[in-house]
Amino acid sequence: MEEMIAEGTRKYTFIKNRMEMQTKILSPTARNIALCAREIATGGVVAFPTETVYGLGANAFAAQAVQKIFEVKGRPPDNPLIVHVADFAQIDGLAASVPERARKLMEHFMPGPLTLVLNKSHAVPGVVTAGLDTVAVRMPSDKTALAFIQKCGAPLAAPSANRSGFPSPTTARHTLEDLSGKIPYILDGGACRIGVESTVVDARSAIPVILRAGAVSAEEIEKLLGAAEIAGTGVAETETPLSPGQKYRHYAPKAEVTASAYNELMHQRITEAFDNAVSTGKNPVIICMDKRIALYGNRSKYIAGANAADYARNLYALLRMADADGFDTVFAEGVPAAGIGAAVMNRLGKAGKGLVFL
Repeated sequence: MEEMIAEGTRKYTFIKNRMEMQTKILSPTARNIALCAREIATGGVVAFPTETVYGLGANAFAAQAVQKIFEVKGRPPDNPLIVHVADFAQIDGLAASVPERARKLMEHFMPGPLTLVLNKSHAVPGVVTAGLDTVAVRMPSDKTALAFIQKCGAPLAAPSANRSGFPSPTTARHTLEDLSGKIPYILDGGACRIGVESTVVDARSAIPVILRAGAVSAEEIEKLLGAAEIAGTGVAETETPLSPGQKYRHYAPKAEVTASAYNELMHQRITEAFDNAVSTGKNPVIICMDKRIALYGNRSKYIAGANAADYARNLYALLRMADADGFDTVFAEGVPAAGIGAAVMNRLGKAGKGLVFL
């Protein structure tokens, strides 16, 4: 049976298995936000937009509801969730304590793409934190997200609204592609403004530790607090990570992704790798900045944009496009690892086979 689902003024067709629920994309009207909030109140899960990526939310204080997130995504149970709030008071209800340095970060960067790891209160179920004594919290700046969380009347535990390990969704359509038939509603806030997940900072120690790069840069944090450390790139198999994105392969399409370090030889190395892939029967595509597109001649390519912020905004959509267009190999240009460029390089590394670059 075919179902037609409206996304704003656009319509999409998909096949609905009779054993699955019908997933509806809803415009973020007050009525639809209230409908989705009722779903949360009854122990359900709902996908919603943020400025970073789309999230899959459940009441953070309802353990059985949160468990549904893991089931829907196929997410490993030792991968903790980020809890999204609508105001600082909700953070105080989630954290056992909020150090002064964390308060400074909150006042300066929230609402926005920053997540803080704090000692958790006893009210937070262990399923949210993967059994850790810490909780990761953030206040998104997206107006639909804030209105939705406020209407729910409770913080929302919410990882990205995709199949675990695959590229995160930055549109309602991406979310539908991954979770159709698995969730009842997707609130459509349009394309995400930033396009990569939030910066995650462990704010418990005297010198904060950046666990995951994002749009709030290490340089900005250091300027505000005087110092910051950057965590290593991985977590041991037996450890539970403090932050999503540390332990498991993330952000990966079906295509094999290899990125180039940013240097003078970048386009030459990508060209050679592309031609070698073709000679071995592969079907590759290049992701490059618009100012270098001519360097690759008539080779298949996608344009990432004019700068690192464009690259971040477009990255996941381009990785999804590579799969949809039938490419089995992606060679991606690197960018300077400063500002949001550090997040781009982190995601490219995670999308491939670890942090290995041409």
